[in-house]
Amino acid sequence: QVQLVESGGGLVQAGGSLRLSCAASGSISASNIMGWYRQAPGKQRELVADITSGGRTNYADSVKDRFTISRDNAKNTVYLEMNNLKREDTAVYQCACTVIWGALRGDYWGQGTQVTVSS
Repeated sequence: QVQLVESGGGLVQAGGSLRLSCAASGSISASNIMGWYRQAPGKQRELVADITSGGRTNYADSVKDRFTISRDNAKNTVYLEMNNLKREDTAVYQCACTVIWGALRGDYWGQGTQVTVSS
């Protein structure tokens, strides 16, 4: 089992910044992907960004110029630095981790943290 503990969500004014953290513990495989999803009111859940154990990153087009994902493999922790936040970024953000054991995969989710951007 994998446990994910998130922190850093909250209320911020438009144009401000937040840094989300997600610490993973448990049976973490050497091959894994960690990332962030979000779901805004009335919207479908979407991938914000992810990063492989090798450091390869992927971003949604809407955040590519403003957000940065990174990880500390020694701590099994992934970060999401969010800059120039907009009202449209308001959502519940969830950390996710996919562990890969050969042909077997396991998907795990954090509890979710609210990010609210005000004007």
